[in-house]
Amino acid sequence: MKNILYSSFIILFFAFHTSVNGQSQKQRIIVTSDGEIDDECSMVRFLLYANEWDVEGIVTSSSQYHWHGHKWAGDDWIDPYLEAYAEVYPNLIKHSKDYPTPHYLKSINFLGNVESEGEMDSITPGSTHIANVLLDESDDRPIWIQAWGGTNTIARALKTIEEKHFDKMAYVAKKLRFFFIWEQDDTYQSYIRPHWEKYNIPTIICDQFWAVAYQWDKIMPQDKQIFFKSDWMKSNILENHGPLCSLYEAYKGGNDKEGFIAGDAKSKGDFRSEGDSPAFIYIIPTGLRSLESPDYGGWGGRYIKVRENTWLDPVPQADYKYPEGRWYTQTAWGRNYMRNDYPKNLDLMNAYFKPITRWADALQNDFAARADWCTKPYNEANHPPIVKLNSALDITAKPGSKIKLNAKGTLDPDGDQLSYSWWQYQEAGTFKGNIEIPNAQKQNTFFKIPKNAEKGENIHIICEVTDNGTPTLTRYQRIVVTIK
Repeated sequence: MKNILYSSFIILFFAFHTSVNGQSQKQRIIVTSDGEIDDECSMVRFLLYANEWDVEGIVTSSSQYHWHGHKWAGDDWIDPYLEAYAEVYPNLIKHSKDYPTPHYLKSINFLGNVESEGEMDSITPGSTHIANVLLDESDDRPIWIQAWGGTNTIARALKTIEEKHFDKMAYVAKKLRFFFIWEQDDTYQSYIRPHWEKYNIPTIICDQFWAVAYQWDKIMPQDKQIFFKSDWMKSNILENHGPLCSLYEAYKGGNDKEGFIAGDAKSKGDFRSEGDSPAFIYIIPTGLRSLESPDYGGWGGRYIKVRENTWLDPVPQADYKYPEGRWYTQTAWGRNYMRNDYPKNLDLMNAYFKPITRWADALQNDFAARADWCTKPYNEANHPPIVKLNSALDITAKPGSKIKLNAKGTLDPDGDQLSYSWWQYQEAGTFKGNIEIPNAQKQNTFFKIPKNAEKGENIHIICEVTDNGTPTLTRYQRIVVTIK
């Protein structure tokens, strides 16, 4: 019973796809970025998915790696990306009317705290915008604030709220959801955590992103590396896909050392790095229900609760002790492994990064389809299937029960043929035994709950549906069975 109550609490705590009058609400997002070259790559992908969310801010911030006068991309680094978005926007809206207008995106682009690493004394246009969005009582929906760089501009916004609107702190905190790509300065630990932790703001801090960062060529499974190599990148992203994709910074070879790490085997045209992309990939609505709890797992990774309100990467070592302070380049397990231990214990490495690498082919094919949307008419591009199940997504059942799995009603907007795969997401469930699903490639099948399943445990079953379009696209639904 305790496990059931805890799971229900987490789902309520993290659930964002609430419905009003039967309509699913979009996620609200504010992005902060330090403009590193891999942020620039992430921005291309982000803009191609801007129809999926309510984007409410794009703010340039600093980090431990980039600030004014130190490897700085420029206060206006994002302007060429927004201009290129404006050029492809007329074609993007042929595929989705939900793409925000170029004028709107430019209106929410601000400069934040960039003078130095961790600087949060100055009230900046970026920090002011974040504070204003959070204080706006006309929209009570939760809002994801993402740090692709440091957290200092976010911290400055929250400090302004604390200093000038102390009575609104609880209201603001209730709306907040954090996703940080490492803690790239100390302001989460020095200010946000001690001043705001009593409100239990859900916080994900990611290190798994290294799977799609500068050392992807060492981390990605061999059978998925093709989706990051130059031939694939040139055909699907870099060439003949319009001005936005043409800005994408693939590895240039030769003297191109930006982000280069000794031992890399990259070639000209290869994927370089999108270390910040998991922050927004996590909230792409794929059907995996990953927003209901960070330990469900989805395209942007899977996370476990480590302390208070904080969720970090699952480390595959039973005796591992997480640091009390920052989760970043000096302390995070994956980065330290790649720096100090690679290529020893590759099984540990593969397990650690699997929450992201397992989806890499589907993720890249989806990116390729979005690139096509920049130039092709609707009937010449591919669009993802819509997965529907003829059963509840949450089921309570006894050991030995037979659970029917039925995806009748699933459809493809382009009329493509669909293939099905039902599988157990074992890491996400609390029942750690194996589930056998006969005819797992059929639209309809079943499985039996093992008799040794215990009360309160849960089993996660994924329905994975892929079309036969070009590129092939995949979407999902997840059934969670709780044992009674």
